[in-house]
Amino acid sequence: MGIFSRMQALWSWMTTDPLGFFIYILYFTIAVLLTLMLHEIAHGYVAYRCGDPTAKMMGRLTLDPRKHLDVVGTLCLVLFGFGWAKPVPVNPRNFRGNYRRDDFLVSIAGIVTNLTLFIVALLLATLVNPLLWKPAVIQANGGAVEFLSSKGIGYSILLSGSGADYSQYMLNPWLMHVQRFLLMFSTMNVTIAVFNLLPIPPLDGFHVLNDLILKGKLTMSRQFFQGAQIVLLLLVFSGALNTVLTTVTGALESGVLHLFLLMEGVA
Repeated sequence: MGIFSRMQALWSWMTTDPLGFFIYILYFTIAVLLTLMLHEIAHGYVAYRCGDPTAKMMGRLTLDPRKHLDVVGTLCLVLFGFGWAKPVPVNPRNFRGNYRRDDFLVSIAGIVTNLTLFIVALLLATLVNPLLWKPAVIQANGGAVEFLSSKGIGYSILLSGSGADYSQYMLNPWLMHVQRFLLMFSTMNVTIAVFNLLPIPPLDGFHVLNDLILKGKLTMSRQFFQGAQIVLLLLVFSGALNTVLTTVTGALESGVLHLFLLMEGVA
């Protein structure tokens, strides 16, 4: 979906269902803040453990969102569902060990953190699901996967926040608020993890590619870095990345979800 289509969809939602839109934005904001901040803190903390105190000295090992949020990256999150925060400052000259190894560890830290949070949040959501919805309701609507997948009916009901009262279909309606956050947080983390794996500067995937596969052979001039950023922005704002990211994140979510449900005996 392109930028104008996305904006039209958001505007239509806001004008036709303001309550649902407000609830979505509320949970979206909390999920975004935690996802991006923990991603960047992971980079800074691993860099600190590798000998570089730059991020710590600049106050980036904090949950203060003002230290992490990037205007363009946050705007992309709202419009496209994926984006970025301010990169954590890292000085490789301070690394105590092997440069390429430490650079790889620092680069992969954010992605590993997001994937871990995705797995934990989705696992908790599968455990909350049978406590939230009545068994007959789950069975009549295609099983647990329909209430946990980002494309399922349950996800739509919880995140749309429509004015309809679904409490009669629930065992413990108060858990709806917990499940809303878990589902949104899970989706946000897997999306940010996959997006950051793209091998385009300044994303983490470029460092992973260079350190792990190309053995550090790629060097970036200022012009190359700026050009790569322009290409990334064009790909984002054109909507060209949306299909690829949606396909990859959907497949990853589906695989992990079905594994959890299989382990819990409800697949």
